[in-house]
Amino acid sequence: MEFTVSGTTVRFDERTMQFAFTRDGAEWNTCADFKPTLQCAQGTFAFADATSITHEQRETGTGTGIRSIFTGFGHSAYSFETYVWVERASGDVLFEWIPLNEQGLNITNVTWPAAMDFDCADDHDTTLITHEQGVMIPNTWPTAVSTKDIAFDGRFETAGGYMPWFAQLRADGHGYIAICETPWNAGYGIDHPSNGPYTHINTWFEPSLGTMNYRRVVRYQFLDHADHTAVCKAYRSYVNERGRLRTLVEKAARNPSVRDLIGRSWVHIGIKTKVQPDSYYYDKDHPEKNESLVTFAQREKQMRTLHSMGAGRLYMHLDGWAQPGYDNAHPDYLPACQEAGGWEGMKSLVDACHEQGDIFGTHDQYRDYYFTAQTFDANNAIRLADGTMPEHARWAGGRQTYLCAELAPDYVRRNFAEIAAHGIKLDCAYLDVFTCNEGDECSNPEHRMTRRECFDRRAECFEYLLSHGILSSSEEVSDWAVPSLIFCHYAPYDFQMRSPNEPRQGVPVPLYNLVYHDCVIEPWMMERVVDGDDYMLYALLNGGAPYLIRDAAYIGVDGDMDDEQRARTENDIERCHTVAAFHERVGMQELVRHEFVDDDPLVQRSVFADGTAVTCDFHTQTYRITD
Repeated sequence: MEFTVSGTTVRFDERTMQFAFTRDGAEWNTCADFKPTLQCAQGTFAFADATSITHEQRETGTGTGIRSIFTGFGHSAYSFETYVWVERASGDVLFEWIPLNEQGLNITNVTWPAAMDFDCADDHDTTLITHEQGVMIPNTWPTAVSTKDIAFDGRFETAGGYMPWFAQLRADGHGYIAICETPWNAGYGIDHPSNGPYTHINTWFEPSLGTMNYRRVVRYQFLDHADHTAVCKAYRSYVNERGRLRTLVEKAARNPSVRDLIGRSWVHIGIKTKVQPDSYYYDKDHPEKNESLVTFAQREKQMRTLHSMGAGRLYMHLDGWAQPGYDNAHPDYLPACQEAGGWEGMKSLVDACHEQGDIFGTHDQYRDYYFTAQTFDANNAIRLADGTMPEHARWAGGRQTYLCAELAPDYVRRNFAEIAAHGIKLDCAYLDVFTCNEGDECSNPEHRMTRRECFDRRAECFEYLLSHGILSSSEEVSDWAVPSLIFCHYAPYDFQMRSPNEPRQGVPVPLYNLVYHDCVIEPWMMERVVDGDDYMLYALLNGGAPYLIRDAAYIGVDGDMDDEQRARTENDIERCHTVAAFHERVGMQELVRHEFVDDDPLVQRSVFADGTAVTCDFHTQTYRITD
């Protein structure tokens, strides 16, 4: 079968079920040796294993395509449809997988569409993945990259896939972006051997609450004269057309304090730590290390000390401020830690921050559901499709499950109303893990929930904060959260989350910021790696805010410092001033271009909407800012 619509030609081989696409003079073929499969409890079946396969060409008011029906796998009557069609308005190709009869098989994974043939040993043939901030993998890259190397196995809407797309670019400027339009139960698989010569990448889908039960869609947009900036701008246009691009300027119209967050340095510190005996992190050999306490008064003194040293405008993110301690007893977290000064001590700290022009936010959690929570009820926890309740005891609070997100907004309203009742004026609030981890599903009929609905409930928590003038924050920057999220804990490159000694899985590129820099504020790590990179340069390239402190024990818990600590802090303050001043200048602007200077990936340049540019040379660990 062959047809052409709006400049895109599709050829389909009914015998091999391989596709070929031609647009702008470039041809793309699905891999001949890649077999789309159904993985299920009963075994693994290739699409071609169906006992009945039919194909027909269809034409509708919006495009032309090929409809295929696959029936009968093993001894079951399981059937599904695929519809591969060209949209007349755009020339894009849409791949749709549609369940028809789910009797007889228990699907765990569908691998489709097939990966594209991308087998040229050229370091200018590159694959883009949205693993955290972004990675570019040249076909000749020396380090092997597989799905198991990606956070959350490449699941979209997690740290493994901030945005639900991937792309491949040829040296001649032809490329494509594959956008998953149904990302809630989906991700990508990748195979890049050491030194190449190829990179194969494809989409996978999983069930929702035990069945495939809804249509899955991937859109392929073919590009010409493209680089990684062009790919990101194509996706930015895509989300804008669908009403999901919400800039900081728009957010500031609702919450003017958004503008006050621009140009600050971040101070991330804590009050109380208590590691429970059943926690993975409990130190049996040194039990005294399992608890720590810093009073609100000591933190107040620390903030005043920083100001006396010229730290400038600060944002304080406070961990462990409530009675149970950090990562304990959520969501029943209140009251304020009594031995640290209670509500009065906390209010004094917040008031002191405001007095010297700082802003204040709390660290909170509405997913991890601890058995030690005062009102713990297993009926409120999520239930998997088989009715079981997941449990673990990794974090400080010990044994836990997960709170069903259908109930999370109720706890948010309860807790933040009580904080306000004690006269504490919050500027910001951080709701942990919402934008890093996968969405949850729940089969409990009292609060049944899909992953898509989970994201909606998490967004409702953010919207509640915003409606009360509290700027919303979470761990990272998943795509679904952009309309309701003001800032994050970080949006790092994947290599920054591993040991500096580990080989990198590609070239770091700011894919997320090329789409969303003017939508979400990101603080950045400022460490200098011994015999490695100065992370300050990445903060500048990404037009982000600086972390002055990311560790509660960093400069002395009571605000007092010895000479060595003071000298180090003064140097850190000077570096933060540079990054904060740059953030003040570009923090609400679109990142319009990112490039490699003279084709050198170790010399990178970012250009913002007003023409401001920063060039960072990782050979010399230096930077240059120009108008």
